[in-house]
This record gives sequence, structure tokens and C-alpha cells, in this order.
Amino acid sequence: MKKMLKDTMFAAFALALCAAPAAADDVKAGDLVISQAWSRATPGGAKVAGGYLTIENKGTAADKLVSVSADIAGKVEVHEMTMDNGVMKMRPLDKGLVIDPGKTVKLAPGGYHLMLQELKGAFKEGEKVPVTLEFEKAGKIAVSLDVQGVGAQAPGGGGGMMMKKMPDHSGMKM
Repeated sequence: MKKMLKDTMFAAFALALCAAPAAADDVKAGDLVISQAWSRATPGGAKVAGGYLTIENKGTAADKLVSVSADIAGKVEVHEMTMDNGVMKMRPLDKGLVIDPGKTVKLAPGGYHLMLQELKGAFKEGEKVPVTLEFEKAGKIAVSLDVQGVGAQAPGGGGGMMMKKMPDHSGMKM
């Protein structure tokens, strides 16, 4: 009986591993490594979506993310969200986002993120959304955002490490 229970538990664990959504592949360009690229599904008619990823600079010189583009969006900006006296504020980073040497910058809900605007179609869970990141030194880098569920807070649909739910901009009209 114990063996059957153990076998059943093992099979369930193995099945859960296979059923997990595939993670985006790491993309390497020059000294940069881009990983964990993802977005959330959007409801039909949504005009904006957020994009999230991690950028690691393994080099000895800083690089800067200067622009982002995507065929599915009329405009893409790098944004920063901050709290100011209890009020959440969001602003575009017009001068780009610096990735210092030996550092990792995480674009995630509630902080730095990509703001895809003037969407030409909905993001559907399970799809991949191609975007092009342009850096001062590394140049243009093509990555794909893995589309997670509408309320996802991290790649793979997980809640991350006790991350509180941050605003979802997917239904915002701009």
C-alpha cells in the first residue's frame, strides 16, 4: 500500500512538471543575458499590456536599454512604477534604463516594466509575443514574451516570492 501511494505521488509530481508552461529561453547578446521574458493575457479590446523580463550584465561596462519595439503594439516604452506618499506613480524612462556591469535588473509588476501601447490584438495565454530590445552597446535583441494568465505575477503563472498583487494595466485605454 505504501509503495502504491509513493508511486502515485511520484507520477503526480512528474505530471505536474510536464504540465508547467515552458519558460522563455535565455537570450545572450554581447555581455547581456535576457531571461524570464513574459507578459499577461489581455482581455479583448485592451489597448495596453505590460512586459516583464530580467537583464543581466556580465560585462565590465554599463549598457543601456534605449528603446523597445513590437509589431503587435503601436508604441512600446520602458516604464518605472514608484510609491510617492502612498500614491503609485508610473512614468516612462525617456533616457533609457542603465544596466550596470555585474548587475541584474528585473522588470516586474510594480517596478520597471515594458508598456506595450496601442495593441493591435489580444495577448492569449500560451502564446509568445515577439519584441525587440535595443541597447546602446549590445544592439538589437529579439526576445519573446511568454503570455501567462490574466492575473499572473511571475513567469509560469506563480505568485513569486510572496509578491503582493500589483495593478494590472491590461484593460487600461490610452
